[in-house]
Amino acid sequence: MHLISYIPFYWLIAGLVVSPAAVAVPPHDASLHLPPAASAGAPSNFDEKAALAISQGVIGKPVGDYTLTATDGRRVRLSEFRGKPLVISLIYTSCYHICPTTTQHLAKVTRTARAALGPESFAVLTIGFDTPKDTPVAMRQFSRDQGIDIPGWLFLSADATTMEGLTKDLGFISYRAPQGFDHLIQATVIDAQGKIYRQVYGMTFETPLLGEPLKELVFGTPVAPSLLSSLSNKIKLFCTVYDPTTDKYRFDYSIFIGMFIGASSIGIVSFLLLREWRRNRRRQA
Repeated sequence: MHLISYIPFYWLIAGLVVSPAAVAVPPHDASLHLPPAASAGAPSNFDEKAALAISQGVIGKPVGDYTLTATDGRRVRLSEFRGKPLVISLIYTSCYHICPTTTQHLAKVTRTARAALGPESFAVLTIGFDTPKDTPVAMRQFSRDQGIDIPGWLFLSADATTMEGLTKDLGFISYRAPQGFDHLIQATVIDAQGKIYRQVYGMTFETPLLGEPLKELVFGTPVAPSLLSSLSNKIKLFCTVYDPTTDKYRFDYSIFIGMFIGASSIGIVSFLLLREWRRNRRRQA
């Protein structure tokens, strides 16, 4: 049953033209998606609570226009991705389990989200933060090993100075550990203006945790300053819903049934009131 079907028609229309914040899904509880704690035999200075506070603290702040290197040697600036949402995932290529699993799961969710939002609705960047080892060659091999060949998804490298600034902007900290690095597993969602919109945590996570903020960004802001464009995007925002039984997004037509019923009800009530008003006028005359 869809609650929105029972919203009065005029309230629904008002909801379609207001700010997308009215329908935004609140951030999930990041504490439920932290990586496993380090083993007792591998102590480090990493503090999950402090790392989480830093990660959440950058939400709403801009990410600098850093220049990185693609696997083919091409120089890429982050400003090239402005104008639509961007997802950034930080990994290190010498990680043999968590980073590959994280990347493959991100690929799965990306395919699901793009099937609903459009094949070019957002871009994805996987960036190696272990700068001495995560060279363009290593990143290319990593992407091949994970079977990632998705348009609009780049694997990038950076020098130490660039990485220091980028990780600070993303609210990402890491500490060397005997088995690699201790760090939060996070995917950062950046809006079309280059500001951090949401952090998504975990090696694997439920599809809506990334799909919903992307949906809000893609459909919540009109691509053109027109009422028709805004109304169209708001309809898509309301009607594109996640189905947990199929792990996919679908367009829910029940909202239109609710709108029709609401409009019909208002029309019938208005007609009856008008007819009764006219009868009373005739009697008084």
